[in-house]
Amino acid sequence: MANLLEMAAEIVAAHASTTPMSKEELMAELAQVHNALATLEKGENIEVTGETEGPVVTRKKAFGKDKITCMICGKSMKTLARHLKTSHDMKPGEYRKQFDIPRSQPLAAKNYSESRRQMAIDRGLGEKLAKARAARGKKKK
Repeated sequence: MANLLEMAAEIVAAHASTTPMSKEELMAELAQVHNALATLEKGENIEVTGETEGPVVTRKKAFGKDKITCMICGKSMKTLARHLKTSHDMKPGEYRKQFDIPRSQPLAAKNYSESRRQMAIDRGLGEKLAKARAARGKKKK
């Protein structure tokens, strides 16, 4: 069986392969994991503190023109809603409440929203919707 340091290194390496971490963060996590494994080896229980961490990035940095950054894990993407559900099992409303984000702030990158809007205009989706609503209104009368 591998010693505690090797096991801790494997755990931290697996985490670091998916999450960008600085040298200091890696060392701190390695020490934390090693201590947790040592405690478990002694047969003691580990107390999990329910500490609520602040955001990884500031709100101003989280909402950029080309990307939006998750304030929980720091991952950048074009839209946030799907990431919140799949990675954090969280609804957009819960995310807004946790980080005090106003409802007027979209959870998508500005340029992405604008390109989707322009694509809809080019395809005439607004006009088609208006025609469909007008036709439906005539059927009801």
